[in-house]
This record gives sequence, C-alpha cells and structure tokens, in this order.
Amino acid sequence: TAAQGRWGRVGVWERAKVCHAIGDGLMARCEQLARLQTLEQGKPLQESRDDIAEAATLFHLHAEDAVRLTGETIPSTDANKRMWTFYRPVGTWAIITPWNYPLLMFAEFVAPGLATGNAHVVKPPTHTAFTVLAAMEVMREAGLPEGLVNILPGEGATGEALITHPGIDAIGFIGSSATGAKIQAKAGLKRSIMECSGNGPLIVLPDADLQAAAEAAVYGAALCSGQVCCATERVLVEHGAHDAFVDAVLTATDAVRLGDPFDARTTLGPLNNEAVAAKMDRHVTDGHRRGADLLRGGQRRTGQPTDLYYEFTVADQVPLDSLFATEESFGPVVPIITADTEEELLAIANSDPLGLQAAVFTRDISKAYRFVEELAVGQVVVNASTCWWDINMPFGGAGGRGTGWGRIGRASCRERVCNDV
Repeated sequence: TAAQGRWGRVGVWERAKVCHAIGDGLMARCEQLARLQTLEQGKPLQESRDDIAEAATLFHLHAEDAVRLTGETIPSTDANKRMWTFYRPVGTWAIITPWNYPLLMFAEFVAPGLATGNAHVVKPPTHTAFTVLAAMEVMREAGLPEGLVNILPGEGATGEALITHPGIDAIGFIGSSATGAKIQAKAGLKRSIMECSGNGPLIVLPDADLQAAAEAAVYGAALCSGQVCCATERVLVEHGAHDAFVDAVLTATDAVRLGDPFDARTTLGPLNNEAVAAKMDRHVTDGHRRGADLLRGGQRRTGQPTDLYYEFTVADQVPLDSLFATEESFGPVVPIITADTEEELLAIANSDPLGLQAAVFTRDISKAYRFVEELAVGQVVVNASTCWWDINMPFGGAGGRGTGWGRIGRASCRERVCNDV
C-alpha cells in the first residue's frame, strides 16, 4: 500500500519510462525466458518466443496508453460551474493467472496496472511459476521500484487468503469459470476483471473456403496443445459441407508434428500436467461410448519422456450430450458436430452457458453479420481461427454468460483506474 501510494503520485511520464524499460529488458532476455517457459509449460519453443515478445510489447503499449489517458470537461446545469473528470489508480490488485501463458497473462494485468499507478500481488500459476519469477529479475533491473509487483507462489489457499485480504482493492483473474465463481463469492464488493473458460464454436457454412476453415480448426486445436480458452472446442458444420470439410481437416492434421518442444520441427508439444491429460482421456472415452467416430489420435503416445504427449485427435459425429460438446476439453482435439440449418447451428452454439469467442466461416457477408449479431459471445472472428488474437483487442466474454466480465487488452488501462469527478 505504501509503495502504491508513492507510485500513484509519480508522474505518468516517469511510470511510462519504467514500463518501456521493462519491455526492452524482456525482449533482451527473450530467448532465456522462452526456453524456461517451454521447459516448464511444454509448448514449442517458437510459441514461447512469441509469448515473451508479446508480453514485452504490452509494457510498451500500455506505457503509451497511460500518457494519453485523459479525462473530460462536462457541462453543468449551473452556468457558473464546470465539472472535470480524471483518472486515479484503484490501489493494489490481486492477480491470479493460469499456467498456459504464464508471462503473457501476467503482463496483461501488470503492464497496464503499473502504467496507471497501481501495485500488484501476483499468485503465479503453480505449474509454471519459474518464468514469472525470472521475469521479476528483469523488471528489477529495469528500475521497477520495490513493492509494486510482489510474487506470492502457492496453491488455492494462498489465492483465497490473497483475495480476502483487506489490503487488496481489486482482483484480476484468468482461469476456469468454476474457480472464477469461487473467487467472486469471496471477493464481495471488490472490483474485478474475470476472464474465464470458453467453449466457443467454429462454425462452417457450406459456402465457406473449406480448406481455410479446416486449417483454422487444426491450428486452434494445436496451439499450446489446445490449452487455450478460445481453442477449437466445438466445430459446428452445416450438413452440406461436412464430408469435404472432414477430408480437409484430416489433410491439415497430417502437418501436425507431436514431439520434443525444443525441436524446431515440432508443432505440438506435451500437455502441461496430468489433470489435463486425464480430462482428455475422459472426453475421448465418453465420446467413443456415445458414438463419436475417432478419425485420428485419441490416446497418449507411448515411448515419450513423459505420459503427457497426447496425439492430435479428430472426432466426427460428436453427440450434443457428450463431454466433447458440453465441456471445455482443453486439449488437442477437433470435435465435429453436424447440423442441418443456420438456425440449428446458432441454437447449438448458444446452448453452451459460456460465451467467450467464436468463429464463423462463410463467403456471404450478410451471413457473417448475422452470426456476429446473434452469437452470444464476446468476440466473433470471421474466416479465421477461434484462437485469433490481436494485442490491441478488448478481449472478454459476453454479458450474462458464464465466462466472466471486464476486458483484457485495449481497454486495460481504463479498467485499472477509476473515474473521479
């Protein structure tokens, strides 16, 4: 609290200078941090390099955002008065992030938070804490004042103690909806940004570029081994496009290479932990029992350094009551569901209680706009993967759904401060 008070009084240009120095420092140590992240997370090394570079960019981006964050003058009903609005730091944020993007998701909160004068107590992911701890050394070398970013490794009890502590003013969370609900139940009236689970569909209409749609589906299931909140979780295909689309998916699958994440030829690394691998096992077993047709994969690969190397999986004719359809698999799987009409596609897509990000493939602009308007998700991507992401995008779930609230990305600086009139 004392450190935040001092930092909040520092001029925004000085805060921006420190954030720029942190961004430069992270890029200078990109290779070292990327190798550490791949070692503890499992994703291919090039994916880790991209993550570290994006984390560095976030510190530069939000430094520039903060110096341009202005209030406004509002006319009063009293002609002799004027009202001014300006932004003040919230205070101290508790930040809880997942293990799939340990440094990038840390930066999504800490970069805008620092730029706008806030302090942070961060509980890093249990399975991938070392990347965050190593990044802290870089941040100190860049001139980060003591006490503004505090790392508190631990399990669930640590997170609970953190969010209920009276010294915490706000909460930033990325993770499962189940955990998010538990956090919010304990948080009371503390403001929060909650970015939770997704089960967003990739929808394929008959007029789509089927090869592009298939490649996008495979990409969205292979990126970070499918351990992404906006991964390819459900593929909804209109009946007329089904056969050709499945053929295109199998062709695209041939290019996926499971193996050593430090091998430049590898495009699919191991899963991060046993709980995720066991969930994939349950989903595959359940899908097979309910009549899904496993066209590729569906099992762990033997003869690997660990039991976490999961074969890229394609499941066709997936029933709507299967775990593939009703839960976020969080693994390398393309589950294909067939429907007869656009109305049925929309009904299936919106039947899921979550609502993070979806994609639709069509060459018809009017159909694209229809799905943009009627899908109950926070973002709709047209003719690209559900995993499409832009660093400048305000990312988050739809209102009234089970995937949280608030926005990460372009809106972050404003979400880290409060209006004061």
